[in-house]
Amino acid sequence: GRHPCRMHGGIKARETSLAKGLAALVYADPFLDKTKRGISMQTFSKLLSIAALTSVIALSGLGPAQAEAKKDFKVAWSIYVGWMPWGYASDTGIVKKWADKYGITIEVTQFNDYVESMNQYTAGAFDAVTLTNMDGLSIPAAGGVDTTAVIVGDFSSGNDAIILKDKDKLEDIKGSNVNLVEFSVSHYLLARALETIGSSERDVKVVNTSDADMVGAYKADDVTAVVTWNPLVASIMEEPSAKKVFDSSQIPGEIIDLMVANSDVLKDNPDFGKALAGIWYDTMAVMTADTDEGKAARSAMGAASGTDLAGFEAQMAATKLFDKAADAVAFTTSPDLSKTMDLVRAFLFEKGLLGSGAASADVIGIEMPDGAVLGDKGNVKFRFTATYMDAAAKGAL
Repeated sequence: GRHPCRMHGGIKARETSLAKGLAALVYADPFLDKTKRGISMQTFSKLLSIAALTSVIALSGLGPAQAEAKKDFKVAWSIYVGWMPWGYASDTGIVKKWADKYGITIEVTQFNDYVESMNQYTAGAFDAVTLTNMDGLSIPAAGGVDTTAVIVGDFSSGNDAIILKDKDKLEDIKGSNVNLVEFSVSHYLLARALETIGSSERDVKVVNTSDADMVGAYKADDVTAVVTWNPLVASIMEEPSAKKVFDSSQIPGEIIDLMVANSDVLKDNPDFGKALAGIWYDTMAVMTADTDEGKAARSAMGAASGTDLAGFEAQMAATKLFDKAADAVAFTTSPDLSKTMDLVRAFLFEKGLLGSGAASADVIGIEMPDGAVLGDKGNVKFRFTATYMDAAAKGAL
């Protein structure tokens, strides 16, 4: 049937787990809403077949095309406040301007299904895609596709929250059933929040709940705790009983939104990375400006994400947007990023999301901008680089 979550506006579909790879199969119904950030756990048993399929694709050479110098590039993105700039840049000629500068073409495609955009990227149909740091590790990297974060665009700074009914302290969550999208960034937020009070998931019971059902679930008498993201948080907080007890601003810099590219493609085509950086910071300058043009840009992005100017600006306020290249470089080269990725990989390993048979969180190597590697140096599949953002900061694009 048709999902009711369209009414909530620009929902960031950031499900986190290999289970996301099932979306193309499970949600093939054209009437289903495609902005889901979580999928039914009845599908989780199919994980092994998806993992097997990924292996077959990799072994058959049907994965990312052999990288080489080329002229035509394809970029995929999906709806979320921090990713709307890519659609706007495509619509307004900013993408073409930077592609022309480097003598290449860049085709930007919007996906209403975040999962499918990552599947297509992982299968080699796209050279770059928007995703979170957690999903980059659990989907393409765990699927064997060497992936580099070209643009660190923003981090959630309040967009994700834990809400209790008629209780106003995080400690009150102990012993509760907690409704959230299992294995999503909401699940990660809950785990991190519980750590801050010396607690763990053993003290609560997670109830897997679709994002589409979250607002309705909160209104049920027996639901006392939910973890979700904007704009659902805003809807639930309109209820007099709702008390926000923890949000992503309390774990700053941990839920990060990226534009990543296939590492081999990037290595053979550095101009592609430069063009992506140029596009991003050009668009940032427009959308953050206190001008009529800036307001028009934010209005356009709001409309494209199913909300309005006020709704979009409210989501921007709960997002630490890296509109200045120097700030993005400082964040990406900070030792804190390595600590964050260590937390993320530990969470994913604990949930069994780093691939079947993973013996430890070290199974996938994560390379930081200074060349240091978390995990297996012989199996680096996820990389952070400041190269292109730094070139933008220095005016060297």
